[in-house]
Amino acid sequence: MNFSAVILAGGKSSRMGRDKAWLEVGGQPLLARQIQLARELGAREIFISGRADADYAAFGYPVLRDKFAGAGPLAGIERALDAAALPLLLVLAVDLPEMSVEFLRGLGAGCVENVGAIPRVNGNIEPLAAFYPKAAQSLAGASLGNRRNAVTTFAENCAQSGLARFVELPAAEARHFVNWNSPADLPCLT
Repeated sequence: MNFSAVILAGGKSSRMGRDKAWLEVGGQPLLARQIQLARELGAREIFISGRADADYAAFGYPVLRDKFAGAGPLAGIERALDAAALPLLLVLAVDLPEMSVEFLRGLGAGCVENVGAIPRVNGNIEPLAAFYPKAAQSLAGASLGNRRNAVTTFAENCAQSGLARFVELPAAEARHFVNWNSPADLPCLT
């Protein structure tokens, strides 16, 4: 599969109280872990959608800044779709410590030429670990221009437009979408 990847690391991390990209899992920052997943999966180009006040130079990948300030993850997705040179884009949130290459490989198998794959578990859309086609950039831009910033709505619009399809997953797969939003979510480090 020929695809680009973006790691969404531009959130404010206000509930966490510190930048989630630098939280460690398995001895490495979450951002480094997600980049490694994208590389192992075979991404031909990788972008970091990052915070303006953070220095990501040590990671060695291009950093994208949102064109729509303060618009949340959809703004990072839109910017990456615009920058991507390849037909599909893997979108991966930085705060998913249980995500795996095997899961993403299976999800990627649900893509067909220029049609993305968006996971849905127990009826819940998981739009921040999904494949979107580059062709969805105009849809994302139009949504943002109309101040409709919800990523789940964007995912639904992609599916309705034939740009992506939902991949229904068994309940056990929900573990891949456990995210770290606050200090209470972090594993006990004793």
